[in-house]
Amino acid sequence: MPHCIIEYSKNLQKSIEPSALISVVHQAAIECGLFEPDDIRSRAVAFDDHQIRADKHSFIHVTLRIMIGRSTAQKQQLSREIMAALETLKLSSIIFSVEICDIDQTTYTKVTL
Repeated sequence: MPHCIIEYSKNLQKSIEPSALISVVHQAAIECGLFEPDDIRSRAVAFDDHQIRADKHSFIHVTLRIMIGRSTAQKQQLSREIMAALETLKLSSIIFSVEICDIDQTTYTKVTL
C-alpha cells in the first residue's frame, strides 16, 4: 500500500496536467510488481514558491511511503522505475528526485468507511 506523494513546482502546469503526472507515477508503481494495483494511493501537491538551482526552474519530487518489509534491492528498483517514468515526460530545466520511505506500522492507523 504505497502512498505516492508527488510534490512539484506549479509552473510545470504549463507543460503537463497534474492528472497526467499522477497517472505516470501511479502506472509506474503498478508496473513495478511490488503492490496490488488497488492498494496504491497517488496524489500531487503543487508549490507556488520554491527556490532551486539557478539553471533549473522546476522540480518534481516523488515520495513513496511503503510498509516495512521490502528489501533494499526492491526499494532501489522501485526508485529507478519511478525515475524512469518521470524521465519519459521529456521536461526540461527540471530536477527530478525520488525517495522511498518505510511506514512505521506501530504508529500507522487506517480506517476505510
